[in-house]
Amino acid sequence: MPASSGNGTVTRSTLRQQIADALRDEVLAGRLQAGQEFTVKEIAEQYGVSATPVREALVDLSAQGLLDADQHRGFRVHEYTVEDFRGMLEARSLVTDGMFQALDGGHQGYGEQGDPRTAAAVAGVRRRGEEARRAADAGDLTILIGYDLRFWRELSILFGNPYLADFLHRLRVQSWVCTVQHLRRVTDLRGRLWSGHSELVAALADRDTKTARTIVAANNTHALNLVERLGQG
Repeated sequence: MPASSGNGTVTRSTLRQQIADALRDEVLAGRLQAGQEFTVKEIAEQYGVSATPVREALVDLSAQGLLDADQHRGFRVHEYTVEDFRGMLEARSLVTDGMFQALDGGHQGYGEQGDPRTAAAVAGVRRRGEEARRAADAGDLTILIGYDLRFWRELSILFGNPYLADFLHRLRVQSWVCTVQHLRRVTDLRGRLWSGHSELVAALADRDTKTARTIVAANNTHALNLVERLGQG
């Protein structure tokens, strides 16, 4: 079960978050599949913990749109439609466009030029982008999702608005859950996954928001076409 804190104890809030993170990863990996049902008792027994933090974790995941709650039957993994995915992409575009507008306006966006902390953060984002590209080229979906989520989280934080960063992260988790639900039937994903992370970092480093918007739009179009094709299968 999740690691304990330094004094050998795990607070309920920490346990709640660790269980939520573990279950979210199970959904993202496709091990908990769309429509799959389970109860608080089953999850508590699986992790060897009490029911209370499990119930709280499941409620948290329901609030994030990853699970559906049924007071009589427990919980089940939410099933996303292609139309849901279109809505997610539209919302993602509105958020990223808002961040890029800040960069256009010369305030906040991408931190202060010349600030060594910003330079280090950008270098970290660039490394995440390279790892994501390698995973995409190799068709390793699980590794790609991990790096992609970290890439966008760290990139959005650079724009100085933690609320936008949190909202975008939630949208990207939801869109990956939707994508995974459609990609489960594909045995070889090499050459089929978007890998333009490094190009996006380069465009933003140059404050070239026109190119950045084009890259993001290409990402969204690629993702939608892939999900639409798979959704018809």
